[in-house]
Order: sequence, then structure tokens, then C-alpha cells
Amino acid sequence: MKYILALDQGTTSSRAVLINQTGQTVATAQQEFTQHFPKPGWVEHDALEIWQTQKKVMQDVLHKADVAASQIQSIGITNQRETSVVWDRRTGQPIAPAIVWQDRRTAGFCDALKLQGAATGIQKKTGLVLDAYFSATKIAWLLDHVPGARLLAEQGHLAFGTIDTWLIWQLTGGRVHVTDPSNASRTLLFNLHTLAWDASLLKQFNIPFSLLPQVVPSSGVLAETDAHLLGVSVPIAGLAGDQQAATFGQACFSPGMAKNTYGTGCFMLMNAGHVPVQSHHQLLSTVAWQGPPSLAKDRHSTAYALEGSVFMAGATVQWLRDGLQIIQKASDIEALAASVPDTGDVYLVPGFAGLGAPDWDGQARGTLVGMTRGTTRAHIARAALEAIAWQVADVFLAMSKDSGLALTELRVDGGASQNNLLMQMQADALGVTVVRASVTETTALGAAYLAGLATGFWSGADEIASQWSHDRKFVPNASATAQEARQAGHARWREAVARSRSWAKE
Repeated sequence: MKYILALDQGTTSSRAVLINQTGQTVATAQQEFTQHFPKPGWVEHDALEIWQTQKKVMQDVLHKADVAASQIQSIGITNQRETSVVWDRRTGQPIAPAIVWQDRRTAGFCDALKLQGAATGIQKKTGLVLDAYFSATKIAWLLDHVPGARLLAEQGHLAFGTIDTWLIWQLTGGRVHVTDPSNASRTLLFNLHTLAWDASLLKQFNIPFSLLPQVVPSSGVLAETDAHLLGVSVPIAGLAGDQQAATFGQACFSPGMAKNTYGTGCFMLMNAGHVPVQSHHQLLSTVAWQGPPSLAKDRHSTAYALEGSVFMAGATVQWLRDGLQIIQKASDIEALAASVPDTGDVYLVPGFAGLGAPDWDGQARGTLVGMTRGTTRAHIARAALEAIAWQVADVFLAMSKDSGLALTELRVDGGASQNNLLMQMQADALGVTVVRASVTETTALGAAYLAGLATGFWSGADEIASQWSHDRKFVPNASATAQEARQAGHARWREAVARSRSWAKE
């Protein structure tokens, strides 16, 4: 029996998942790692701890399933995106903690570039808005604030990578320095039209070309692991950022198909076809995946996506658990929120790390409005779930406008998609059916599919699409009263968002 091993390196934990030929999860191992918040708005990870946890779960999952490394046909990697690591090529040691995608320390740098009129040109080339979310300003910050870093970079001694690149460097003993277009297109340094690093963007952010990894297809054998890690060398054949991998795992292979992943943040992606779409509603245009040839109906092997990123989804529930301590575990929120019929006109805007699409306000902050003496923790819990649903509705509306397509359903996955109350709220907020996949951990599945297609484990898109199935459909209330309530609720939500904007002044 052969398997695909998916390494799913997320924002709060590292996971390893064994997938069999029918697309089923055979075994999973997971380990959380430390989150560091050294200053307000700063979020850091220890890149070495990430590697240690990823290595451990990779070994643990084989032991758990009693599977030999020789039974692994190939490895697929998926990762938290934009999080930036810079390390010394000679020692493999990071020069500083990794700056996480949620980190806002470079918001002022982005604002200064906007004042210089740089945003429009950057968006046309990269498909991204100019924001601290992406990697380029994080790299520039490290080069300018770590003593001696810029000189070392100019001498060619430093390497940059998002977490996929860092893991491959470690898995290959420092022999291979690569990324794929889905991750490269999240850096603000990658040209969507040429599918290559852009010299003028590197100059604009003052980043030496020598730091950057080689860009290779998302599906294809790109390296082999060092034999000492698992006892044998295993091909690494799949690579994609977590949200693109989840889109692949949801079998969104045709233009117009969309999925939303409920993780730390919320990420909605719609397959936009083989040409990048320029957004006019503050969405991102990004590479979905490149290859494999078996997916290309014509000569094009690159698929693009429109994306809306919500920074705080599951992280909002974590805040209720760890910050306010009004629930003991994340799953408690469903029963607590269901204990009241509505929020009592209370709205929580989770702008803890600024606001993502479609507002893109790095200076927004978390806001709780509408409270009275009658407000309870149940109302706040329900407002938190509604906040997730309304943020996704904002993105869904923008996506429909940008694409010119009337999206008729939304495929959903991720941990919080298991919350039935939230999923019904989501369907009611959107006015369309929400379809929960049978396999909700589609991020790992997408990475496995990319690797398996490259090594002949699966034959092509049709076989993968046939494996997709739904667990449950959530149908919106279609009555006139419900539609009026949706419009009124959304308008009230937008009022609350307006109150959170531009709160954190530099």
C-alpha cells in the first residue's frame, strides 16, 4: 500500500497527514508551537521551532499509522503564507524570528509608499494591494533592523523564504532553495504576468535578488528529502500556499468555483481561469497553482484566483477563550451563542490586526459596539460568530462584482466550518447555499493531490473531482422577511466597521 504524506505547516500548529488513493485521511499528527507578541501589532514565530515541530509530526504520523517511509510515494507541502524567514546560507540559522503574516509593524512603511503613489503600479504587476500583510516589507524590515543583515545580503550570504521554502531547505539539508508561484505571488515581488521575480519591484523595496528562491511548478518532483530524516529519500512533488492548496483540495478546477476556509483567518478563493483578473473592489489576484499538465485542458498550466482575506476568524474565537476567557474551549462558542436568539444589536468588529479585504485598513482595531446593561457573554459570543459571517459576506459580494459571476454556492472547509450555527449564519448572510465538504481538512488534501498527480498516484482532475463529496448543505432562509433582515443586518455591520477604521494612529 502506497500513501502521500502531506505536511501542513499552519499559523498555530504543524501537521502531518497520510492520504490514501481514495483521498481519505489515514492518520494525522499535530503539534502546536509558540506564538510571540513582542510589541503591540507584532507577531513572530521561531523558524527553528516550526521545523522541529514539523519534523516531529512527520515522523509521528508514520509511527501512528504503522507505515514505513518506503510506502510514501511522495510528499506534498502546504504552508501559512507571507510569513517571512531570512537565514544565513552558510549556517542555516535564521538571523531573526520569522515575521508572521498577521504582523503590522510595517504598516507605516506601506503608508509612506502609498503617499509616493506606488500602490497602483504595484497592484497592476502583483495583483496585490500594498499592505504589511505581504512579505516584501517584512524582508526589507529585517534587512534594515538586524545588525549587519543588509551587508550580508548584498554579499549573497542570506536566503529568504516563506515557510514552504524554509521547510524544503531543512528537508533537503540546505541543498534546495525553491518556492512555487502560489507562494511567490504573495510577496509583492512576483510579477503575475511574467510569472517571474520583478527587478523593478526588488529595487523599489531595496531587496537584493540573491535572497530569493528559484520558482518551480506547484506540481512536479522538485527535490528529495535527506535520507536520514525518514530512513529513505522521498520525492517532494507538491507545493502550494495553504489557501490555494485548499482550493485544489475542494476540486475548484473550473472558473467561477469558490471555496472559503475557516482557519485562523478566513480565506475565500475563486478560480479565475488562466488569465489574472484585476480587482476593482480591493480583492487580490493571485496564482492558484501551476501545473500539473494533466489539469491543463489547453496549453496553459497556470490557474489564477481572486482572493479575499479576512485576518481574524478562528483567531476571534481564540481571543474569546484566551483574552476575555468567556469560554473554556473553542467549541463551547456554539452552544453559548445559540443560547440567545440574536446579538441584541451588539456588533464585534475583529480588527485586532487591522482589516483585510475589502477594507484594507492597517490602522483599524477591534471594536465592540452596541452594548447595554443587558449585554451578556452569550451576546458577545454570538456577535463574534456573526462577525465572521459578515466579513465573509463582504468578500463574497466583492468577488461577485469583480468576476461578473453570480456565485450560487460556497464550498467551505477548515476547523470552524464544523460549527453548524456559524455555517447557517453564513448561508443566511450570503443568501446562497453553503456546502461543507466531507473532508474539512482540504488544505493537506490539496497538497497531497498536487504531489500525487506529479508522481502518478492519481490520473488527473476527473479522478480527484470524483472523490469530492459534501457532508452537509446549509440553505438560506429565502423568505422576504429574512432578506430584509439580511440587508438591515449587513448595513448595521458596515456602520460598526466604520467605527473601527483608522483607530491606531502612528
